[in-house]
Amino acid sequence: MHNHDHGHSHGMRREGNKKSLAIALVITFGIMIAEAVGGWLTNSLALLSDSGHMLSDVGSLALSLMAVWFAAKPASSSKSYGYHRFEILTALLNGLALFAIAGVIIWEAYSRFTEPPAVDSGPMMAVAFVGLVANLVSAWVLLRQGDVKGNINLRSAYLHMISDALGAVGAILAGFFMYQFGWYIADPIISVVMSLVILKGAWSVVRQSVHILMEGTPGKTEVAVLTAALTAIDGVVNVHDVHVWTVTSGYEVFSCHMLVRQGIRSSQVLSQAMPLLEQEFGIRHTTIQVVEEDTNMSCWGCRGGRCTFSAAQ
Repeated sequence: MHNHDHGHSHGMRREGNKKSLAIALVITFGIMIAEAVGGWLTNSLALLSDSGHMLSDVGSLALSLMAVWFAAKPASSSKSYGYHRFEILTALLNGLALFAIAGVIIWEAYSRFTEPPAVDSGPMMAVAFVGLVANLVSAWVLLRQGDVKGNINLRSAYLHMISDALGAVGAILAGFFMYQFGWYIADPIISVVMSLVILKGAWSVVRQSVHILMEGTPGKTEVAVLTAALTAIDGVVNVHDVHVWTVTSGYEVFSCHMLVRQGIRSSQVLSQAMPLLEQEFGIRHTTIQVVEEDTNMSCWGCRGGRCTFSAAQ
């Protein structure tokens, strides 16, 4: 027997995510233009690199916003899970784009180490300060109205805003050192440090996205612990062929075969298993195939077309 529990409660979260992403996108785009113009006028690589980072954020926010729209589309006969995975693909693309941008910044900084050019540090610090304020506001909007903890797109966008804020702080520091001491080499040094921060965040996003796309077990779930908890239910002999994976952020799926003692009703076991999975492990989308001992019914999908734990012949 199979039991499916699909408690969808993503509507309100999706609307909050969409609104917060739209607000952050408008703010980020405006500051990106200001920093690009400011960096070009002041000849500041630190400011231009932060603008380049914000360009990736604009793309990230736009793709994330589009992903939220796609995820809301209903499932079809050819897409039984709907379009939820678009969010994960978006996060992966954003992470790869950050790698490329960081590489370009480091390459440009390398050429400036030997002969650092003069930088108009006063206007540079002014523009960077405006960028800092804007990034903090965008991060606050995402944290306040979006599902930053549960959604990989929102979390990556939030981390982008925080790293942008750190980049703006770096640009301000570089401007200070150049203004006070004439240390123009501070510009490429700060740029490299900012690039390393970008790479750290990008690696985290790419690694998590690939893990989800490879049907990896959710980070908060330990299969051995989950299996032991289900096996401890009265009447259960063993639990096997266990699979736990993530469709998209906050949408974990579980399936297993459960061997029970003869005479135990499947509904009796499922009435305990379902609340356990939801309350203890946060899994609401489940499929459990229940098989009695010493019956001719076998678990489809097990080796040889027969459950190796069952006495079925």
